[in-house]
This record gives sequence, structure tokens and C-alpha cells, in this order.
Amino acid sequence: MSRFFPFFRGAPRVAVIRLSGAIGGAGRFGAGMSDEALAPLIERAFRAGKPRAVALIVNSPGGSPVQSALIAARIRRLAEERRVPVHAFVEDVAASGGYWLACAADHIWVDANSVVGSVGVIAASFGFHDLLARHGIERRVYTAGKSKSMNDPFQPEKPEDVARLKALMGPIHENFIAHVKARRGERLSQEVALFEGDIWVGAQAVGLGLADGIAHPVPKLKEIYGDKVRLVPHKARRPLLSRLRPGIAAAEAAGAIVDAAEERALWARYGL
Repeated sequence: MSRFFPFFRGAPRVAVIRLSGAIGGAGRFGAGMSDEALAPLIERAFRAGKPRAVALIVNSPGGSPVQSALIAARIRRLAEERRVPVHAFVEDVAASGGYWLACAADHIWVDANSVVGSVGVIAASFGFHDLLARHGIERRVYTAGKSKSMNDPFQPEKPEDVARLKALMGPIHENFIAHVKARRGERLSQEVALFEGDIWVGAQAVGLGLADGIAHPVPKLKEIYGDKVRLVPHKARRPLLSRLRPGIAAAEAAGAIVDAAEERALWARYGL
């Protein structure tokens, strides 16, 4: 109607994007939560139909810090270019990289039972050298560069490797902290250490300034934009090749088994 009668103003529209699952690049945790995979979805949400706001439905235990930063930066760039406010609504969890994404919003709303926080960096591995020794298996590794085989799970752990890994994790942690401070500003509590990897639930997170309140998408968006607000969901589209070629779909399914195991471990950290 507004195309033909410019003076007629329709119901306000809020674009809705679901950011769910572990965050990783292509080949890790599938393709659904990488910047490459989400870019068309995010661009469409900000540009289609001149939305009054964009709502992010966040449910993620984290994952790749690089992909988290890229996705969040894309959301912020478009929000500023289009002058569109962004609201994040947390479901089960917005932890680690999931909280990085939530902080891309201007306001963060949580359920009373949502798990929020985990502003830290983690690296996990296994050690198999004793198992190999018991079975008489010898591992041979040849490198050019003394750090090339750092943290090899088939060799005994070396203190210098651990120190090197922690030195790499430090700057990533600082970047995460800087992002949270830049986005949450004076809302953050100064009385509690918020950046040591701890997590909080619902009202606790609100009290510490990690979130703005307890609210669910439909009632909160109606409260802000009026009862006639239209929520317009934007969903990722499955790649055409995987729909047309069964072999590609089968390969994706095989890779998804490994991805699912890794993702399951991430969710398990938060009792989910």
C-alpha cells in the first residue's frame, strides 16, 4: 500500500534472525554459523523492507573467536549504516562466542533461566603418548622450525608449548574483553570480575550489566514498537548444489557426525 500512497504508513517491521548452534568456519560445526554462511541472511534482514529494528535470537555455546568477531562486526556495520537498532534475545545460552554475538546488539534480553557470559578463551586437546607406548607404537615427526609440532597430542606435553599456547590465547581474550566493554560500557558492574570465564543465569546477568532485562521477543517488541509490529523471520537457504546432488548431501551428513560430537562437547559445558 505504501508504494502507491507514500503518506500511508504500514505496521512497523522487525527483521528476525536466528543465531543458533556452535560458531565455526566452513568444515567446523557445519556451515551454518560462519560469517560466510550468515552474510546473505544478515544483509537481507537489514535491507529488505526497511525494518524498524533487527532482532537476534541467540542460542550458542560459542566456538571460533574469529567467526564470532566477523559476524558481530557485520551486524554492527549494517546497524550503523542503516541506522537500525538491534535487540538480542537469549534462549538457553549466550556464552563465550555466543555472548560475543549478543553484544553486537544495542540491547540484550534474557530468559530467567538463560546462561550468559563465559568471557574467556579455551583450548582443549588430548594426550595419547602413554597409550602409544603401551602398544609399542613409535611416532616419528620431522619439522623445520622448533615450534611446528607444538602441542602434538601423540607426544608428552612440554611446558614451553603450554606457555606458547597461553601467550596466543591472551590477545584473543583481551580482544573479547574490549568488545564487551565497547558494547556494554557503563552498564557493566565494576564490583565483580566479569572476564574470568564465569557464567551467570537470568537476573544475575541483568544485575551485572551483561544483559538489560528479562524479556521474550514478541511481548518486548510489541512493548517497544507497538501492538501492530510485524516480526519478519529471515532464514538461511540451503545451498542449491546440496539440494540437487545426493552425493554432496551424503558427504555433508558424514562430516556433520564429527561436527555434532564437537558441538555436543561445547553445549555440555553449560549443562545442556
